[in-house]
Amino acid sequence: MSTYIAPLRDMQFVLNDIAGLEAVCALPGNEECSVDLVDSILDEAAKFASGVLDPINRGGDSQGAVCKDGVVTTSPGFKDAYQLFVETGWNAMPFAPEFGGQGLPALVTMAVNEMWKSANMAFALCPMLTGGAIEAIAHHASDELKQKYLPKMVEGTWTGTMNLTEPNAGSDLAAISSKAKPVGDGSYLVSGTKIFITWGENDVAENIIHLVLARLPDAPPGLKGISLFLVPKFLVNDDGSLGARNDLICASIEHKLGIHGSPTAVMAYGENEGAIGYLIGEENKGVGYMFTMMNHARVNVGLEGVGIAERAYQHALWYARERVQGKIIGDKSNDKKTILHHPDVRRLLMDVKSRTEAMRTLAYYAAAQIDKAHAGDAAAQARIDLLTPVVKGWSTEQGVELTSSALQVFGGVGFVEETGAAQYYRDSRITTIYEGTTAIQANDLVGRKLAREKVPGASMQALIAEMTATAEALAADPQLAAIGAQLKAGIAALQTATDWILANYESQPAAVHAGSVPFLRLTGIVAGGWLMAKSAAISVQRLAEGSTDDFYRAKLATASYFAAHQLPFAAAYAAEMTGGAESVFALPENLF
Repeated sequence: MSTYIAPLRDMQFVLNDIAGLEAVCALPGNEECSVDLVDSILDEAAKFASGVLDPINRGGDSQGAVCKDGVVTTSPGFKDAYQLFVETGWNAMPFAPEFGGQGLPALVTMAVNEMWKSANMAFALCPMLTGGAIEAIAHHASDELKQKYLPKMVEGTWTGTMNLTEPNAGSDLAAISSKAKPVGDGSYLVSGTKIFITWGENDVAENIIHLVLARLPDAPPGLKGISLFLVPKFLVNDDGSLGARNDLICASIEHKLGIHGSPTAVMAYGENEGAIGYLIGEENKGVGYMFTMMNHARVNVGLEGVGIAERAYQHALWYARERVQGKIIGDKSNDKKTILHHPDVRRLLMDVKSRTEAMRTLAYYAAAQIDKAHAGDAAAQARIDLLTPVVKGWSTEQGVELTSSALQVFGGVGFVEETGAAQYYRDSRITTIYEGTTAIQANDLVGRKLAREKVPGASMQALIAEMTATAEALAADPQLAAIGAQLKAGIAALQTATDWILANYESQPAAVHAGSVPFLRLTGIVAGGWLMAKSAAISVQRLAEGSTDDFYRAKLATASYFAAHQLPFAAAYAAEMTGGAESVFALPENLF
């Protein structure tokens, strides 16, 4: 079986030539970051991913976390790997030095996180959720809570969770019924049941810091009456030491299709008097605060689509290079050759490779926009607001498709668990669901990010203008003209669909949202195609300058494939968006 090897060459290309690492390192606060430093970080992360996380990935799938009497035992090797993860400083990478972090740019963290997700997605969920909790506390909590909880969380000694979902409140947060009662000393007693809590209980951390949405006694109904509370597993004394166990317990963990190594907990708060918690920010503003965490998580879940597709590709490629089977179509020799020579296997692998590269460029490009936005760039903030649902929704949907394609390369043995190919397919399936389903991302895109933007459609039009300039530049180069023509056609489809949404949103909102997922796919394909086209242009330039690096020939090939095989779908998605609503609603309820 193959071992995960981080695709460092492609990562470095995207970081430097597409996302603009050097410019990101020059932003205020990033002065200690440099291209050389990042190369060293990537090298060390690659060793950790392949040497520590990848070897326990398969065992984590076959021997998932176990819960007994409220105590969770993680998969074999996970506890030791997490301890090493913390000791070597990986958890602290992106966070403020004020709390013990290394203050590295989001762009650098994005590349490193991709390695964790490829090597062991179930393990990577733990630091991802902790990071989201850190972001919410850092942005919204009191200085006292920050000083008390963030240093240990940034270090990784304490992990963090996000508690939204309840048995009767899934995507509809307005239905939340968990309660919080003020004690009178500044603390609250929190009670209720939360489900689907990723790493909600574990044996790798000294303490677990739960962020819990709940209602105060006098709270207004709906979303406007939800507050956010910090509820630790163990209470923390004023000197930072751990005190008594709080009134909360892991009632059980879920038996899931995939990510078996990640304990997904049912958390019960206040089985006795109530779990002691502390209000984050102001009363009744919890949903807004939680979205700080959600937006952090959504980009990172989108990255899971990249990571799992890359891992599946590497495994499928290894198999295609080893397996000898059947006569090769068009080959008149009698030589036995591997299945890599079969035309459709080549198509499958090229498809997975090119689309994974497109997802990577979009994710890293988005991370660079996060860094620029943090430095006060309003245009970058508008761009990342627009792209967040696309990175999450499009990349995860692709991840499911591409792990399926990678499994297909194996044929029948891919369906057999012993090969390991099925794990990637199973693990990927959750990514389109948690942290907001694909439909929720698509509704956000066509609603808040497009039709209800302060100037409706302004951010999308700015992106379209930039992409159009790239397409026009490509047309002047014979080697790039075909890519440019496909990109131009894709942009035209995106413009048509955008104009239709803006013209019909107020009068036909249901019709618009009936096509929101196709529109999200359309946006992802065109944005990914745009960045792949830029990659092709850079590669042609380097080859013209005399480079003999085969990487650039390969990049030109994958960009050409994406343009020829993926960008044509843009027209179909635009047609589905603008003309498919009537058929969506054509069937009466009683005929379903």
